[in-house]
Amino acid sequence: MGKLIVTEFLTLDGVAQAPGEPDEDREGGFNHGGWQMPLLDEKSGAVMFQQASSMGALLLGRKTYDIFAGYWPKAPADIPFTGLLNGVPKYVASRTLAEPLTWTNSSLVKGDLAERVTEMNGRHGEVHVIGSLDLVQSLLRLGLVDRLNLWVYPVVLGTGKRLFGEGTVPSALRLTESVTHAHGTLQLTYEPAGAPAYGDTAA
Repeated sequence: MGKLIVTEFLTLDGVAQAPGEPDEDREGGFNHGGWQMPLLDEKSGAVMFQQASSMGALLLGRKTYDIFAGYWPKAPADIPFTGLLNGVPKYVASRTLAEPLTWTNSSLVKGDLAERVTEMNGRHGEVHVIGSLDLVQSLLRLGLVDRLNLWVYPVVLGTGKRLFGEGTVPSALRLTESVTHAHGTLQLTYEPAGAPAYGDTAA
């Protein structure tokens, strides 16, 4: 059986909104778009591509699909991600979009999400999710996430969409890798580890 792998870029206070460009996602009056860019470096970029290079398919929520579909088909060919993301099959979880989708090799997820993800994993080996915060919450609630690749940057914004927002299902995670990159960026890899354990200081 394949794996579903989520990759997110986060501030220290958990904000994952619009890391790439000022106008990427201004929903909610967010005016910190592009916060990740000054903190990128060549080595961490190479690791990100290495993590992504094993993807057999890409699963996206509607908003992230719109952002990606507006950029990657026209992105410079010398960016390693350009060929990768344009080439892999892309699945979009959306109730508002209609086929045909504009980005090559893209199709809508129809029917039960858990069943479709299980089918994708069996067909593609590794299905990756990038951004797509609402979709990730659904995948976590359904217990479908096999790995979290989290890139945590030393910046605090205080506002914006968070990866683990309201409605997150309580769960324990097992840290399997931790690397510090330039600028103090943390590369953290987690796998699900069941329900949280609780203690009592008075015991």
